[in-house]
Amino acid sequence: MKKHVTIAMMIFSIVMFSQKKKNGTIYKEHPAIIAVEAMQQAFIKGDTVAVASYLADNFISINGMNNNPEAKGTNKAQFLKDSDFWSKNIAYLTISRQGEAYPDALEYDGDTGLWVQTWDYIRGVHEETGVKIDMPVHRLYVVNKDNKIAREITYDDGTIFDNLRESFVPRTNGKLYNHHEYINKVLRMVAALEHSDVDKAFSFFAENARFNNLDMANGETHSVAEEKEAFLGMLKDWDIERIDVSGYPDYLEYELDKAKVVQSWWNLRLKRKSDGKKVNIPAMLVHYFNDEGMMTREMGYYTTRAMEAK
Repeated sequence: MKKHVTIAMMIFSIVMFSQKKKNGTIYKEHPAIIAVEAMQQAFIKGDTVAVASYLADNFISINGMNNNPEAKGTNKAQFLKDSDFWSKNIAYLTISRQGEAYPDALEYDGDTGLWVQTWDYIRGVHEETGVKIDMPVHRLYVVNKDNKIAREITYDDGTIFDNLRESFVPRTNGKLYNHHEYINKVLRMVAALEHSDVDKAFSFFAENARFNNLDMANGETHSVAEEKEAFLGMLKDWDIERIDVSGYPDYLEYELDKAKVVQSWWNLRLKRKSDGKKVNIPAMLVHYFNDEGMMTREMGYYTTRAMEAK
């Protein structure tokens, strides 16, 4: 048996070795890489004369995320217009290598030119809409034997540009209510907290609900049990005199992501049991609801640091 296994492994190794075949050379440094990166910097500056000097006459730019088989891409003349548009309409525009990544030049056997692949990061802010462009981008370039760029294929986050196009005209994103059953639930929950009815207050939350506030580290959350324990701990040292609503709550029923959110504003009036010290804590609460009408998330925009003062 051992002999058979050894023979099988030898055959497998031979087959694997025979499948390897070199198909060219990869360069970390190459004149084509210099040309590509120089063209990119000229593009964002709107230096169309410089951009044109790096492009072949038959240059085509293609969106690698476009699955339309009839798409013809962008020719040299339009690409130069795009450079002018970006430089005039995108503020703080930059393009740089992403992290430790660097371009490669791939010279395939039998090809008349070579490929340059880049991993970059583009940042900027659209002047009219304020939409932030902040995304990684991967590009493939075909550079001909004259060191001119003949083709560009871009892979990026198209949703940013979808958002940009939609930002030119007003559009709604759901409904806004000043009276709703979910608002009523928030009011009842806060009223229960005001009267130290902890079990009732937390009965409005789903079992997997999460809580966070401004005193917590970024990304840190509490479970229902942890938040309940923290509230009970606070009641050992403080009396709740009043919790008054400020203004009125809003219920937002969003079209995007189908989110169901109640926003409310409050003044928490507390008195310390040890010395009678009173504090007034303003708070904004944001509660997310699931389809069953249970609260799944509480985001508290408040800080309890005033309670630490002597």
